[in-house]
Amino acid sequence: MNCLAFCTATSYLIKPFYDSIKPNATFYRDVVHISVPGDIQGDLFFFSYGATVSWGLTNEQCQGYLNQIRQFEENSLNDIESDEFSFTFGKTAKFADDEITLPDQEILTKLAISHGIAQSVKLGTFEKKSRHSFNHTKHIPEELAMRGKIGLSRKEIRRKMGELFIERNSINLHMDVLDTPEFFWEYSELEPLYALTANYLDVETRVEVLNYRLNVVKELFEMLGNELNHQHSSRLEWTIIFLIVIEVLLTLIINDLPWKF
Repeated sequence: MNCLAFCTATSYLIKPFYDSIKPNATFYRDVVHISVPGDIQGDLFFFSYGATVSWGLTNEQCQGYLNQIRQFEENSLNDIESDEFSFTFGKTAKFADDEITLPDQEILTKLAISHGIAQSVKLGTFEKKSRHSFNHTKHIPEELAMRGKIGLSRKEIRRKMGELFIERNSINLHMDVLDTPEFFWEYSELEPLYALTANYLDVETRVEVLNYRLNVVKELFEMLGNELNHQHSSRLEWTIIFLIVIEVLLTLIINDLPWKF
């Protein structure tokens, strides 16, 4: 059976979405759960930060529900992040080779594991953004090392700074979704399932790498700011030199005149 995960938006208007489908859903601390009847019951969990995790549904079935929530998306993603696992049932919970073993068929068990999976797929969108910023700006430090200056105009530098600021802030503003969910304050006995999932999906290490990339972007942002200030200072210096030269030339011309004022 399939466990599918998607991140389709920056966030969902989760309360209006829940209100629109009541009483066919259950609300758990910013997560909406829908049971899908069938030969084997399917389950869908919609997380407020734009991620969806399904259990026992086909990709086609998931797409139908994703279309349903589209009107409640904020900042829909053009490039949807997704992940896929298989799952079975066994005596103890475990992950191995992208197969999840569930210890029981309880909804809360699936929800606890879904929290880790949803965070992972959300983290994937952050990683794409950080890679995009890095790949589009990595030539700037290389150019500075080779030439001793950045071959960009003041306008181009400001544009780069704006792009970096937007990318970095869009990630920083939503990094809190990668903390341990508040759901486990109430269901602390389920937190080991979440920890197992987050550990298998390497969430902590990936967050550290993401933070490192964000720091690199921050340093690049500061470097561009310094270059902008340097260009401004150089322009002022050349302007002052030009004015001094003009003054000297005018003084010489006046001194060479056969008459004086």
